Amino acid sequence: MAKEIVVMSVLLFVLAATTKADTQSGYGPRCSSLCNSSAPTHIHFYFHDKITGPSPSAVQVVSPPNKTSPTSFGTVYVMDDPLTEGPDPRSKPVGRAQGMYLSSDQVRIGFLQAMNIVLTAGLYNGSVITVLGSNHISDSIREMPVVGGTSAFRFARGYAQARTYFLDSNGLDAIVEYNVYVFH
Repeated sequence: MAKEIVVMSVLLFVLAATTKADTQSGYGPRCSSLCNSSAPTHIHFYFHDKITGPSPSAVQVVSPPNKTSPTSFGTVYVMDDPLTEGPDPRSKPVGRAQGMYLSSDQVRIGFLQAMNIVLTAGLYNGSVITVLGSNHISDSIREMPVVGGTSAFRFARGYAQARTYFLDSNGLDAIVEYNVYVFH
């Protein structure tokens, strides 16, 4: 019993020393001073998804295998959507939403959305927040997890809430309000 306690103590000491050395050498986990903050960073913007017209920001790259599917199950879109400060497409640009969304629900219209929120203005210019999750567009508020990021958002975690601000009569072009809460 005493021998096991000594061995366990030595292992814990070695683990603690290795973790400290790795962090100091630059090879272990590093975190900005905001990483231990109790309050997340809040980022607000409007997402402009335009499928129609001569310059779409989202394009269909895979058609649904079953053309009669009420949810277009299997359809894949690639997007490079502008993000703006306000709902007007001419308001100040703050970034781009780059990624894809695919129809992944056979019962109701819902997408698996994978996107990088590439910020191009303000304090976080050049940083990226990565979001991956389910987006059922008929829900008034959709919540998707933040799964990572780069630059100021390394080790990011949090969530994004999406709320449809405008949907055209054909249900194709949309303006979506986003509130993103990120710990980093």
